Amino acid sequence: MLATKVYGEMGVDWPNTSRLSALNIRRALDASLRRLRTDYVDLYQFHHVDRNTPWDEIWQAMEIAVQQGKVLYAGSSNFAGWHIVQAQEAAARRNFNGLVSEQSLYNLIQRDVERELIPAAQAYGLGVIPWSPLHGGLLGGVIRKANEGVRRLEGRAKETLDRLRPRIEQYEAYADELGHEPGELALAWLLHQPAVTGPIVGPRTLEQLESAVRAVDIKLDDAALARLDEIFPGYKTAPEDYAW
Repeated sequence: MLATKVYGEMGVDWPNTSRLSALNIRRALDASLRRLRTDYVDLYQFHHVDRNTPWDEIWQAMEIAVQQGKVLYAGSSNFAGWHIVQAQEAAARRNFNGLVSEQSLYNLIQRDVERELIPAAQAYGLGVIPWSPLHGGLLGGVIRKANEGVRRLEGRAKETLDRLRPRIEQYEAYADELGHEPGELALAWLLHQPAVTGPIVGPRTLEQLESAVRAVDIKLDDAALARLDEIFPGYKTAPEDYAW
């Protein structure tokens, strides 16, 4: 599957040279197709929410792109649950398919999407594509690698590790207990979550790619999932999460 995104500035900072205006969608899509050397993409994703462009304008531009054969499906990224609702209801009024996927930050450490985004995706039939599944490598055996001198942390990653060190130590120990590499376990956990279709991985080596592929075959039982929830607590669906 070939996917790309639209949102960022493509030139001078004018209203129609960035975000999700109809003109920018058309120009950015044509530019992407030229760079990719293809005549269509399978998935064209809105990289962020555009609070200034009406959904009717966005969907009109996408309808034209689909009719021209340049795009098969539309997706979103970094949306909130209510943005999904807005998008899908506007698309339904136009008899258009709307979004088929949402790309969100989701991993064992960062689970905010469980409150509203994932329930919205389930309700409207969207697949969730988690980005940063290893949370910048912190779920990939970072403590072991640091002790072995394989990796050195600094900046925000070091601050996060210092804050979460007891939990990450428990996590790496539990991965050893299960007989899995920490990174493989983190990816496998995501594949057990509702609406998740497949996390985005960024392997730098063949070994890392092979490790990510092995995660597909890992089956986690209820006890294992419960233990991971103990180490990295998640959220209930809203409003139960905070009101019941």
